[in-house]
Formats: sequence, C-alpha cells, structure tokens
Amino acid sequence: MDYITLFTPYSAIIGGMLIGVSATFFLWLNGRISGISGIIHGLVPPEKGSGVWRLAYILGLFIGGFTFYLVPAIQFELRDQYSIYLLLLGGVLVGFGTRMGSGCTSGHGVCGIARLSKRSIIATLTFMTSAVITVYIMRHVAGVY
Repeated sequence: MDYITLFTPYSAIIGGMLIGVSATFFLWLNGRISGISGIIHGLVPPEKGSGVWRLAYILGLFIGGFTFYLVPAIQFELRDQYSIYLLLLGGVLVGFGTRMGSGCTSGHGVCGIARLSKRSIIATLTFMTSAVITVYIMRHVAGVY
C-alpha cells in the first residue's frame, strides 16, 4: 500500500484545529496544560485532588482511539510486522525522551508554543528536526518504508 497517496491536507488541518481548540478549552476550563506526559506523571504518585480528572483524560484518549477504529468509513490497515521487543524499546525511549525533554511532543508542540515558551519552541524544533532526519535516512538511505 502506498501510504503517501493517503495523505489529505484537509483531514490534517481539521485534526490540528480540533487539537488546538481542545487544548485551549482544557486550559481555560481547568487552568492546566494538556501535555500527556505531565498528566500521566501526576498519576504516579497521584497528586492530591487531581487523580479523577487525570484518569478521565487518559480514559478519553483510549475511548477516542477505539471509537475512531470502529468507524468503518475511516478504517486503516494495522502494521503488525514489528517485534514486541522493538515496540517495548520504542516505548522506553519515548518515556526517556519525555523526561529528558521536560515534557512530551504534545505538551511542547501544542501547548508550549501557544504560550510562547522558549523551552517548548526549542524542544519542538529539536524533535521535528530529528524526525525529518530520521525519515530521510530511513526512506532515502536505508530504503525502508
């Protein structure tokens, strides 16, 4: 399957707008930033008085993803050729990166840049540059799609 032909800028623009609006409303209504790593970090150990909303947020992410999967008009092909060890390594590296970078990509990219945080702007430029370099190497040097 040629994944490049599946890209539609309209769905990306609408999705980005929905993420931005939801992050804005979350900040306005709760006074909190909707960075996922910060939300999860506050669960272990639970911060006093914040466990319920944090669990509701995480549950909403799972429900949204599952609902998206169930809608037949937007079905997607699951990629299952990766080993469980590679997936676990990826998860550990993502966790390490979020701790090292003082937040995750959603927190820095969506919420931090919107607040004009210098740290978030630098972090976002760093992970976007790393992503572009990685995709270039994987696709054009290694030939992996």
